[in-house]
Amino acid sequence: MSNNMRGTATVLLQVQDLVKRFGGLTATDHANLTVCQGEIHALIGPNGAGKTTLIHQISGALRSDSGRIVFGGADLEGMPMHLRARKGLVRSYQITSIFKKLSVLDNIALAVQAVDGSSMQFWRAARAEHARYAAATAVAARVGLGAQVHRLAGALSHGEQRQLEVGLALATRPRLLLLDEPMAGMGPDESERMVTLLQSLRDDTTILLVEHDMDAVFRLADTISVLVFGKVIASGDAQAIRDNAEVRKAYLGDEVEAPA
Repeated sequence: MSNNMRGTATVLLQVQDLVKRFGGLTATDHANLTVCQGEIHALIGPNGAGKTTLIHQISGALRSDSGRIVFGGADLEGMPMHLRARKGLVRSYQITSIFKKLSVLDNIALAVQAVDGSSMQFWRAARAEHARYAAATAVAARVGLGAQVHRLAGALSHGEQRQLEVGLALATRPRLLLLDEPMAGMGPDESERMVTLLQSLRDDTTILLVEHDMDAVFRLADTISVLVFGKVIASGDAQAIRDNAEVRKAYLGDEVEAPA
């Protein structure tokens, strides 16, 4: 998404002067962020910059000390995390969170059930709910696990478990998907599969991505925002961020070059 296109795009998420303090530590310091509908927006910055705290605030896992979060035109002040999720603001975590003793299909089916509100009936097999499992099967295929639906989630590789976690989020039909380091702990092949997956989701959902893999960020992101000491010091496309002297000094360093 070019800067010109972004200027005419619909704003989906607006973060305004967000502050979160932990005692004497200011984790987010009047942070401002704009995410437009249909883009992949990367949030980068050095360790301790406040990225995960900001994601916690946006998702509702942490309550802000001050500032506003507007999502789809609605002010989220005071709204708990589960209600934000129902509005389509859905997140994943740095640490994989799945039901390892259930199959891939059952994991995703539970996420589908959470959205659709269907309930298990006594004296009826769970798999009789054909629509729910059909939806779960489609999601599994969407995230590259179509051949693994009957495997226990705990038997998947680390990369496959991360794919499953993205599938759980997709099953809730998000308007905005918050991904906190989805490529953490992955090898090159697994990271490449995740990049391909996230690229394929552009037409399905807007993504706000926290990620340290800069090659992946530059390949994926339409817009990149840089957080340093709790403040967003720059936002723009990959070239604008690479050319920003303040960003290079604070985070990227002169050794970073554009991917081919």
